[in-house]
Parts: sequence; structure tokens; C-alpha cells
Amino acid sequence: MYLHQDNRGNPIDLPVGKAVCVGRNYLDHIHELNNEVPEQALLFIKPSTALVPFEGEIAIPTELGACHNELEIAVLMASTVRKASPEQAMAAVWGYGLGLDLTLRDVQDKMKSKGQPWERAKAFDGSCPLTGYVAASEISDPQALAFRLSVNGVERQRGDAALMIHRIADLISEISQHFTLLPGDVVLTGTPKGVGPLSAGDELNAELIDYLKVNAQVVAAC
Repeated sequence: MYLHQDNRGNPIDLPVGKAVCVGRNYLDHIHELNNEVPEQALLFIKPSTALVPFEGEIAIPTELGACHNELEIAVLMASTVRKASPEQAMAAVWGYGLGLDLTLRDVQDKMKSKGQPWERAKAFDGSCPLTGYVAASEISDPQALAFRLSVNGVERQRGDAALMIHRIADLISEISQHFTLLPGDVVLTGTPKGVGPLSAGDELNAELIDYLKVNAQVVAAC
């Protein structure tokens, strides 16, 4: 069962809500998959059943084709945000961590080819492993955050929030124009290049540089 925690393992008194995710927010990842640059932020949602701890074992489906890693900065909301300005949006943030947007790439490609939604590829149970969160008061500039993911000791992804197409404050504000964000909801802010398939037995090491590190092992989902 997933519960929000801070980066020291202490529980955060917030309910577990949905994750609102942002696609194509780094140019290098857009070019990596030969996608078009969207005119506005590309949004999709993972339900609360997708949220699991980024620790211990991370279970992935193994019978539906490739399951790719997409490491992202995760933003935990502390209060309700609806039709907010960027300044109001940032005032509602509890803190920052990392999220792994697990993506069934073969399934997604099939859905995209038919013009169908991505939920089967993005919103399955356990598809959103999340780390603990560093309190917003401890981070002077979230747009200066950097992060990385290693698989079996080899660095696969490295991201820098300064390279986002849509900045965090603007993203949360834009999301709030369409979906009310509630206390305990999470915003995933997009992934940089370096996505690739995961396999059972892979060892994952993720780091929000200067703030937190986590380790996990990939296993086959039951």
C-alpha cells in the first residue's frame, strides 16, 4: 500500500490521490521518439492505484511487450488548486521527489496508431513508483533541480529541470485550468531522453541530485 512520505521516511498527512502527468516536456525526449512538439502541455492521468513506493521491488507486466523507464520530477500538492496562477500553484506545493512513469511502449504505440487513449499503456496498477518528497521549504529553486537514473550500474537518464519546455509553476497552473488538483495529488513533470526497456532482475538507482537517492529491483508482476 502506498502512503506519501518525506525523504526521511516520515509519513506525510495527505491522502493518496491521482497523478497528473506531462508528456513531451523535454526536447531531447521528443526527438528520441520522433514525436512532434505539442502546442500546449500534453496531459494524462494515472489513478491512485498506479501509485506505489519506489523502493524494494517494482513489479512490471512482462506479457505485454516492452515496459520502459521514464524518470521524472514529481510534485506533491498540499492544498486544492483550481484555476490558479503560477504563483498560487507554487504556494500549494508540499514538496518535490521523483516518479517513474512506467510505460508499456508497444501497447502505447499500438494505441497511438489507432488514435486511441494511452491509459492501457500508462495507467495500469503499479505504473507510478514514487520516492519520498523533499519539503518545498528546503528547495530554493525547483527549476534548478537535476536527477538521474541508472540501470544495473549504467546511467540511462539524466535530467535538468532548467531544460523543461514548460516550467513547473506554469505546468501546475495550466493543469489547474482543466483538472482540480486536490491535497495528495501528484504532478509528474516529464521525462528527458534515455527511456528504454526494463527487465525482471534489473537494479534501479535513482537520484534527485543533492537531495535523495533510492534503489529498487525490477520483478515480474504476478
